[in-house]
Amino acid sequence: MGGRPSSPLDKRQQQHLRGQVDTLLRNFLPCYRGQLAASVLWQISRELGPQEPAGCQLLHSKKLPRVREHRGPLTQLQGHPPQWQPVFCVLRGDGRLEWFRHREEYENGDRPLGSVVLTGYTVLTSQSEYLHLLDTLCPEPSGHHAQEEPDPLLEMPVSFPLFLQHPFRRHLCFSAATAEVQRAWRLALQGGIRLRGTVLQRSQAPAARAFLDAIRLYRQQQGHFGDDDVTLGSDAEVLTAVLMRELLPALRAQTLPGLRGAGRARAWAWAKLLDAVHAAVLAGASTGLRAFQPEKEELLAALEKTIRPDVDQMLKLRERVLGRLQANVQGPLESCLRRKVDAQLPRVTQTLLSIVEAELTAVQTLLTQGMDRLSRHLRGSPSSTRLRKEVYSFGEMPWDPELMQTCYREAERSRGRLGQLAEPFGFFGTQSLVFGAQDLAQQLMADAVATFLQLADQCLTTALDCDQAAQQLEKVRGRVLKELPEFEGDVLAVGSPALTIEGIYEDVIRGVLLQRINRELKKALGASNMSCTLDGCSELPWDQGETDVETEAQRGTCSRQPGSSTEV
Repeated sequence: MGGRPSSPLDKRQQQHLRGQVDTLLRNFLPCYRGQLAASVLWQISRELGPQEPAGCQLLHSKKLPRVREHRGPLTQLQGHPPQWQPVFCVLRGDGRLEWFRHREEYENGDRPLGSVVLTGYTVLTSQSEYLHLLDTLCPEPSGHHAQEEPDPLLEMPVSFPLFLQHPFRRHLCFSAATAEVQRAWRLALQGGIRLRGTVLQRSQAPAARAFLDAIRLYRQQQGHFGDDDVTLGSDAEVLTAVLMRELLPALRAQTLPGLRGAGRARAWAWAKLLDAVHAAVLAGASTGLRAFQPEKEELLAALEKTIRPDVDQMLKLRERVLGRLQANVQGPLESCLRRKVDAQLPRVTQTLLSIVEAELTAVQTLLTQGMDRLSRHLRGSPSSTRLRKEVYSFGEMPWDPELMQTCYREAERSRGRLGQLAEPFGFFGTQSLVFGAQDLAQQLMADAVATFLQLADQCLTTALDCDQAAQQLEKVRGRVLKELPEFEGDVLAVGSPALTIEGIYEDVIRGVLLQRINRELKKALGASNMSCTLDGCSELPWDQGETDVETEAQRGTCSRQPGSSTEV
């Protein structure tokens, strides 16, 4: 359960997986190329279109999303047979977990004993819950009663466990010394998992948008029309998840009957096999995307040169085609929406809006507490050193997992309500929505903090005494808090533009559906007395905004962000 042993796959199996990856890329890359053109057109049209409404005045934070580096001693279940052994663990700012035999190895810059990228993992802190997961992961075949091997997890109960579970990768089992250390590590690990998971969704790059649309179209071609969490991760990780889902039924049928061991030992053997398959598929997908990178860059440059001069004519053509399609489908579409959507829409709107309202309220409360704390320190005539420390702590609030947990918790509490959308709508992307709400909370906090600090810097001068300076901060505080609710109505704006008949047809359907969503949002927002500007989501899907992080494949690896670290 610790470092990666030799692969359980033989050469024939590895060759078969390479062929599966090659087939996936051969079928997927044409979709990707087509969506690159659509994405470049969308970006150029957005640059030339109406600018952001004047009502949204918060500055955009220039700090890239990151997690605080977290480090400290833990105990890890590793080796063959598995045993609990002390390790020194480090969570890097890019969401990579490393562990060393001793702290000195980390400080000397030695290679880690093991490492893992946290994409797709889930943190469990209950030993009984994890053991139940193992029991259901690899059930015994009917009539099979092999002797179960001794289980070190049962022989040595763990007081403060940290289990990292992944549907296709090896499980990692750690133990902390105290409940406080366990909590700190849990929050840090969850932040790393979210950071790695939403890299594509946070990106403004045309290639990232094109990739997500291409994944959706490719899966539709394979007969998958539902919505789930397969798009969490980098481009190579997403492709790997898509193929692993396709391979899993055959893997189970061909491998489980002959898998050695019993009980949890058998479950671990199954997880080890899946990890080897996942590693082979990920390596192939990464290699294929790297090989496609030069072609992609040339294609993006060529599209920019050819589309930008003719963008007005292309957009006019799109509008003409859209008008004709809309005239043809308006009647049947309206009838379909009345039968299958209108009755469900109020429930969906209330569910999603209540999550956003709870997140926004938590952000406002936390931000107010931080600004009030600064004002109190200023009125107390602190030393310049102490004040600088408080200002620095205030600026780091968006990246403090303990403080932001009050905001993130609201999204976690919504899982049950979001799960209720699965049956009527076939929606299984709960984790993506939870991560999206948490990313929204962090971005709002980062923007609000950046706005407050800049306005405070403009109004505070050495000529002011402490009381006068505190009064100025009160004015800045009121201005920042006034702006936060303006963002609430933009959360549900979604879309996928493309200058193809298929893409425009989708825009017609989404546009009509979005009009219904807007009407329902206005009703709900009016009933809840929440201030909101709906201009940002009242247009067709071409007006959706995004945030700014490049994908891993574009960089080759996730860059590590400098910043403070914590050690427990």
